[in-house]
Amino acid sequence: MTSDLHHERLDAVQRAVSVRGARKVLDLGCGDGDLLTRLAGDEHYRRLVGVDPSREALRRLRDRLDGLVVGEKHCHVELVHGSMTEALAGLIGFDCATLVESIEHVDPRHLSLLERALFESLRPAAVVMTTPNADFNPLLGLPPGEFRHPGHRFEWGRAKFRGWCRGVAARNDYHVACSDLAGVDAIHGGASQMAVFDRPAKAAAEHPSRHP
Repeated sequence: MTSDLHHERLDAVQRAVSVRGARKVLDLGCGDGDLLTRLAGDEHYRRLVGVDPSREALRRLRDRLDGLVVGEKHCHVELVHGSMTEALAGLIGFDCATLVESIEHVDPRHLSLLERALFESLRPAAVVMTTPNADFNPLLGLPPGEFRHPGHRFEWGRAKFRGWCRGVAARNDYHVACSDLAGVDAIHGGASQMAVFDRPAKAAAEHPSRHP
């Protein structure tokens, strides 16, 4: 993925988080923190938590954060070693959760665990998720069946991703909207694809969390 496409994707995610007025953001699969370091420099945010299974990635992210003026010291940033398939204690009540090019690193057999942890247990008010669009891979020179990164466990085309998102939303009382992003092609869509899940106001009032 080129740098321009990567920045285009991050711009889209950051806009989606911002327009929802989120002040507490949970970044699952944060990696080296390309999104978190952007948010941390904005005084609008009050609490940012990054979760990743790689201690080395979290160490690199901590080094990056130490070099920033974090939200003019109004923002608390916490890094947690853990899996996005587990509902970690203390992570309920976030305005928004983000998963930027991270679900494709999960074994497809464990996506139901991710769904339960995130949408049933943690239940943020919104979820912004991106993942590679396999329909675009021929434009990147990839042969059929080859993934963009050796750590990817799957890559979905638009129909598969949107079908999964609609199912997740229906099972968990969310609305979802999907879109193409990053270098959008008229036939193949975007290099990445994004789903934005929102909890309706009624569902948020009636079920702030199914697992307090």
